[in-house]
Amino acid sequence: MSLLTDTSAAIRPLDQAAIEAARARQEQLTKPRGALGRLETLSIQIAGITGVPRPRLNTPAVVVMAADHGIARQGVSAYPTEVTPQMVLNFLAGGAAINVLARHVGARVVVVDMGVALDLPPHPDLLVRKLAPGTADFTREPAMSRAQAQAALEAGIGVADALIASGVDCLATGDMGIGNTSASSAIVAAITGRPVAEVTGRGTGVDDAGLQRKVALIEAALALHRPEPHDALDVLAKVGGFEIGGLAGVMLGAAARRVPVVVDGFISGAAALIACSLAPAAQPYLIAAHRSVEQGHQAIFARLDLEPLLDLGMRLGEGTGAALGLSLCQAACKVLDEMATFTEAGVTDRT
Repeated sequence: MSLLTDTSAAIRPLDQAAIEAARARQEQLTKPRGALGRLETLSIQIAGITGVPRPRLNTPAVVVMAADHGIARQGVSAYPTEVTPQMVLNFLAGGAAINVLARHVGARVVVVDMGVALDLPPHPDLLVRKLAPGTADFTREPAMSRAQAQAALEAGIGVADALIASGVDCLATGDMGIGNTSASSAIVAAITGRPVAEVTGRGTGVDDAGLQRKVALIEAALALHRPEPHDALDVLAKVGGFEIGGLAGVMLGAAARRVPVVVDGFISGAAALIACSLAPAAQPYLIAAHRSVEQGHQAIFARLDLEPLLDLGMRLGEGTGAALGLSLCQAACKVLDEMATFTEAGVTDRT
């Protein structure tokens, strides 16, 4: 047995008693039934996740995992690989978009070095779980070994376990890594069977020629490695990224501990595909924050039967969409808990 196997086996169905209690309370609140739409169903889902009929999300954290990608050397990004460590330092200094939005919702930002090519200076908000200085170029060889793929997942589980043990009650996912939309598109194509061109977008903003090159490179890599669609570890090892594996591990670790996970955009969505392929029981613990403009994101929603909370034309990553989704999760829980019932308010219910 391994930490990955044990964690996956520990994921249980949502708490039906808490779901029914939350649903019953929603029907007693001073509003027409269903008038708050998805805020109501979201609060009921979170009740089922946590096992608490009136949950509160008071101590959230955004986990931003960072790693470099060998395929970036093939020119699939509009930015050079030097940007990965530079942006990690920006996260740690509090100057990135995710820092602003995390402050807005009262969430802590935890940055995890899963495989940044440069060694970063120590920082209290930086966790170093580096497996290698970036993945290999998967157009030529597997991105990582199967052992490294499992290690990435287990590192993510460990991060989730430690944060939850420290009192964190909701996790949001984020990413940083030049080249990681290529890895994510490869994962989505491998697992869903969709054509590469259908699930590959412009990432950081490559031009038409760059997009065609990106699609061709991913198609060639999938033909070379032939990842097994039903073996998520094989897919991750052959065409994935260290941060993608780490984020999948965070999702599994949180689900095993009955903690909701607010999933960011396309990269986090690829991680969700890995997580749910390994442990389908994790799916109800995931809350899709937003719909990225990356065209492969819709294939992820279709495969996992998820519906995003927001559609704002965003494609930044970092956990920015997840932070905004977290705000809606907090609001949904507050409405369920703080709003008065008809009896409490002395308001006449339906005749």
